[in-house]
Amino acid sequence: MYLEKLSLTNFKNYEDVRYVFGQQVNVIVGPNGSGKTNLLDAVYFLSLSKSAFQSQDALSILHDADYFIIDGIFQEHDDRNVQITISLQRGQRKVLMADKKPYERISDHIGRFPVVLVAPNDTDLVREHSEDRRHFFDGVLSQLDANYLRNYLMYQQILKQRNSLLKLFAERNQVDNDMLDTYDIPLIDLSQKIHDRRQQFVDEFLPSFRAHYAYLSDAREEVSIIYESEVSNPEFADEFRHFRRRDTVLQRTTMGIHKDDYSFMIESRSGGADQSGSGDAVPLKKFGSQGQQKTFVIALKLAQFDQLQAEKGVKPILLLDDIFDKLDDRRIGKLIRRMDQGAFGQLFITDARPERTRDLLRNVKADVRFFEIGDD
Repeated sequence: MYLEKLSLTNFKNYEDVRYVFGQQVNVIVGPNGSGKTNLLDAVYFLSLSKSAFQSQDALSILHDADYFIIDGIFQEHDDRNVQITISLQRGQRKVLMADKKPYERISDHIGRFPVVLVAPNDTDLVREHSEDRRHFFDGVLSQLDANYLRNYLMYQQILKQRNSLLKLFAERNQVDNDMLDTYDIPLIDLSQKIHDRRQQFVDEFLPSFRAHYAYLSDAREEVSIIYESEVSNPEFADEFRHFRRRDTVLQRTTMGIHKDDYSFMIESRSGGADQSGSGDAVPLKKFGSQGQQKTFVIALKLAQFDQLQAEKGVKPILLLDDIFDKLDDRRIGKLIRRMDQGAFGQLFITDARPERTRDLLRNVKADVRFFEIGDD
């Protein structure tokens, strides 16, 4: 599976461009600010029906334009060509089509063309809030499991409705418990289903993630991911109902899977991988070096790649944004070695220094194509 052709109209800084990509390595080079990342975002948008960097679709429309169109031709694993088109008119709903036929539900598109993005801001997963970590794992699971995506979207819809009801109760200074039951019962049920799937995923994800981290770090230390959720408590349903009064005062739902977090842990091995002794696991956010944090998030993304490939039976498109500027030579060498071993399918790499990328990839056996993008 790979993206063969891409055309952009009024998308971000692109007014009207067309590209024909190779099946293996595609390198996007150009000065900083020329739109390299925007081009990767267009590929991501076409695969997942949303931007990797903008929370609102309208922000991806070229300044002073009224609409954008992203159009691409994917070659599927059965050698069938599929045309995917995404368009948005200001003030209207986004339209997503496959072979010029609109999807009944945009969520049906998620996971059809799996994609993994490695970007410079990925270390925010370590440093920032629980919402960022939930967003990452929910994104992986949404591509893997259509049933999870349906449950998640339904949960978000009911949660929004319950919060609106809580605000209404606060304004009226009156609570209707029977009405709350109509929201609480499905929320509790969905919380349990989502919790169980998240826990199952982390258990399945850890071996691949740890293997990638060990490879990239020369097994200098061990790492782990701990899924933390109030739903793990057997008394969760009773506690959820017990805190209705608090929810009404705060005018929001204070318990549920929307409060979950994932703790990223690291365990030092001062003497190397063959040492029997090891230190206690500590939070990566507080005690991990910049190099360890970068290695951790790249291992996350490579494990995401493995999970998608195992589930979908195809290699996801891998987007590497400015990756050579963020890693040391040792880690770059290991990543290129994986590339040369054919571990990946179609790759897109951006770099502001084309001579560096040409030098790094000069011995790679794969077909490497360069695309130069000029200044805005």
